[in-house]
Amino acid sequence: MGDEPQWPAQWMRGVLELCVLALVGENETYGYEIVQRLKAAGFGQVKGGTLYAILLRLEEDGLIASVWREGVGGPGRKYYMITGAGRAALRSRYDTWAAFVATTSELLTTTGMEAR
Repeated sequence: MGDEPQWPAQWMRGVLELCVLALVGENETYGYEIVQRLKAAGFGQVKGGTLYAILLRLEEDGLIASVWREGVGGPGRKYYMITGAGRAALRSRYDTWAAFVATTSELLTTTGMEAR
């Protein structure tokens, strides 16, 4: 495990969908690449079952779309891309998340938590 962070599960549940949507919004991608990007960003090892449930939910909500592509010299992959509705949802959710983080930080700062 090494230096991987151990974020509380409830925090991960609260932010992981937004982060996955943001990664898909960056460029067309596939599951393993998303897992690696999340790990590199400091989220630790996200299990495939967790990721694919999020991707399925985003797709069912019309926020992302997918296409299956044959692999070159290997297995095929399902690629995900953001939709117009997904891009709008990403902007809205990001704004809401940023406001939530600012509100939380303000409360913790005013209660003196940063000095403890």
